[in-house]
Amino acid sequence: MILWYNLAALFPATTWDVPFLSGVAVEFDANRIISPMLAAILGLGLSEAAYMAEIVRGGILAVDAGQMEAARALGMPRWVGMRRIVLPQAMRVIVPPTGNEVITMLKSTALVSVIALADVLYSVQKIYAQNYAVIPLLIVASLWYLAMTTVLSAGQRYLELRLGRGYAGSLARTGLLSRWTGLSRPVSSH
Repeated sequence: MILWYNLAALFPATTWDVPFLSGVAVEFDANRIISPMLAAILGLGLSEAAYMAEIVRGGILAVDAGQMEAARALGMPRWVGMRRIVLPQAMRVIVPPTGNEVITMLKSTALVSVIALADVLYSVQKIYAQNYAVIPLLIVASLWYLAMTTVLSAGQRYLELRLGRGYAGSLARTGLLSRWTGLSRPVSSH
């Protein structure tokens, strides 16, 4: 993030030639383009992109290859089979680590205070620089982060339950469903 924020020190002005138009070039002033917000988005976004790509790849590979073969046997084009058959099954595997990454990204936003971008931690730092109540204000910031991660965790839990509907029967028989979610289902005697 600091590298993106200070990119103008390396490349104050960059000129790019426009392809297929000889003699036409576009010049970019890095000081005007790279704002603190854009530096934060680039820094945090590129950091998480690799993790998310691996999570999605792993989720798709977790679905048995026979599912796509069955879709092809039914005459579905590859993209329809992926959208209707593979991805809904893969979402059950993709959602838990994605939820964890979203929560991690929320906590990582505290890093943007390094480049003077206003977030919870930066706001707290500005206040305690004036009134010297460091510990109480850091506790307030911690409580804000705790509240936000609790809301995101509840949303993640709801999505996991929603996507795992067809798989919950095996969890109900073992008692894990009620232990993990607080929900219980009657166990049939069949």
